This record gives sequence, structure tokens and C-alpha cells, in this order.
Amino acid sequence: MAPQTDIPVAANVLGTIGTVLWCVQLIPQIWTNWRTKETTGLPGSMMFLWALCGVPFGVYAIAQSFNIPLQVQPQVFMALCLINWTQILVYGSKWPLWKASLLSLVIACVFAGVEAALILTLKPIYNRGNETPIFVIGVIAAILLAAGLLPPYGEMYKRHGRVVGINWIFLGMDWSGAFFSLMAVVTQNTFDVMGGVLYILCAVLELGIFGSHLIWLARTRRLRKRLKQEGRTFDEVLEEKKKDGEEWRWADREVPDLKKMWLKVWKRDEKEKGREETDLEKQEQAEGGRDQSHLPNNDGTGIIERDLEKQKGGTAGQELGNNMLAEAETQKHNGSEENTGASTPTMVNEENGREVSRT
Repeated sequence: MAPQTDIPVAANVLGTIGTVLWCVQLIPQIWTNWRTKETTGLPGSMMFLWALCGVPFGVYAIAQSFNIPLQVQPQVFMALCLINWTQILVYGSKWPLWKASLLSLVIACVFAGVEAALILTLKPIYNRGNETPIFVIGVIAAILLAAGLLPPYGEMYKRHGRVVGINWIFLGMDWSGAFFSLMAVVTQNTFDVMGGVLYILCAVLELGIFGSHLIWLARTRRLRKRLKQEGRTFDEVLEEKKKDGEEWRWADREVPDLKKMWLKVWKRDEKEKGREETDLEKQEQAEGGRDQSHLPNNDGTGIIERDLEKQKGGTAGQELGNNMLAEAETQKHNGSEENTGASTPTMVNEENGREVSRT
């Protein structure tokens, strides 16, 4: 669609309200993170995807010549999301503050540079009537915005629908900001489809978060009431069951850790790669041995030919030794037979001699 040229007053007012809400909506969450020093239940992927969403969102808003508040909105939204992401690295992943802050600052500079480059590149193309690039940018922004709201659903599934770690004031302000921004788009002279989809997705998915926690409260109302009478809280019982290793209906579900799964797959691939390299080395060594069998020695013969000659020489020597032993045995046997034949007549003659003398 063509860029907005004449912005109605109502659109500016509603857009300003939405921008103010989205400029401050993450401050309660930042305050909660800092006060509790805890970010359990607040997915880091949610904040990073939202910060990343600010790049195409800002490009789209500026290229479409939205009212000024709606053009500023993505930039502030991106900055606040990066602050929350930094807190998650510090409190959740136990990163040093300087390291997490430096990383976030570098990412912010990269995001700003990419957004500026896209605006300078795509806006002239859009102004010439080619809407495809900006449309693609809007689609990417909508996908990233929706994707950023999916990780909380994983946390809710893990806790049977309960919402943990997300500040309700932040969520309420965020939903209100999406709603007023949507109304600003509606009241413009021309309704922008992609801009409307962005705000509708945000509002609907956040309503799902509200609804999930309300359902959890309804399902556990009797249990929480009974625990309150006993002077205990739901979290205390949950922790006791976890330490004792007892199965409990409301115990946290096991959710696959995508990071661990990826590391496991990566290690398996590395192991298979190492095994393939070892097999390849063995194959190359075997081929090298076969090649060396034909290499000439100093006397002009090959290694295998030389080994065969050694084997033949050893066999010939063994055969000669066996022949000599056989001849020696034969001679010994013949000698014993000759001695036996010579002694026999003598004995006969002696016996005859005795007979003669007797006569």
C-alpha cells in the first residue's frame, strides 16, 4: 500500500497513547527483576526476539510514514527489551554485569545499524512503487513478534497454566499499548494490514497469557484455600514435594531443554565426525602401505619382493636342515644294521668251534 501522507488527529492521539504505554510498559518488569534479583519464568528468548522484532518493525513504520509516535515506538521497545534481556543474563544465567551490559550494547549498535541501512535502502524502492520488500519486512516483524510471545506458553505448560516471573502491570500495559496502536492504525485514512496484524497478534497472544493464569487460579482455588488455612503457600508445598522427590499433581512438568538437546546433537555429530576421520586415516594408512610395497630398495627390488625372497630363503634353509637330519638318521640306521650282520657269523663260528672240539 502507499505510504501515509495525511495523518488524522485521532490517529495521532491514539498512536501517542500507544507509544507512551509501550515506552514504559517494560519498566515495571525491569523493576521487579531488579528488586527480586530473579527472572525465573521470564524467558530470555522472549525479550531477545522482541528486541530483534524492533528492527523490521521500525523499518516498516518509517517506510510507511506512520505518525511520529508510531515511528518512535519500535526504537524504545527495542531498548527496553534489551535491558530486560541483560537482567535475565545477570540474574538468571549469572553473567557478570559488565559482560552482559557490553554484549547488549554491542547488539543494540548492530540492530541500529541494520535498521538504518534497511531504511536507506528500501524506502526509496518503496517510494518508487515497489511494495514487495517492505511487505516482506512487515511479515518478518509479525513473525518475530508472535514468536517472542510463544516461549511464555512453554513456561505455562510447565507449570500447568500458571504464570510465573511476568509482572502483571507490564503485561496489562503492553496489551493496552498494542490495543491503542491498533486503533491508531484503524483511524488512519488507509488501514495498514501488516501494521494491524502486528498489534492484533500481540493483543491476542497476551490475552492467552491472562486467560491461562486465570484458569490455573480457578483449578487450584480449593488447594490454595486449604494451604492458606494451614499457614502454608503453594510454592512452599511445591518445593517440599520437589525436595522429597514425591509425585504431585501440580508439580512442574518436564519440558525438553532445547539448549541441552542441541548440545547433545552437536556432541554426537562431533563424535561421528571424529570416528569418520579415524576411519579415513586408517584407510589412508592402509593405502599408503600398499603403495610402499612397490617402492624400490637400494638393490632395485620392492619391499614385498624382498620380503618374499627372505621368506623363500628361510624356507630353503629349513628344507636343507630337514634333509640333513634325514640323511643322518638313514646313515645311523644303516650302520646299526651292518654291525648286527657282522656279529652274527662270529657267534655261529664260535658255537661251531665248540661243537667241533667236543667231537
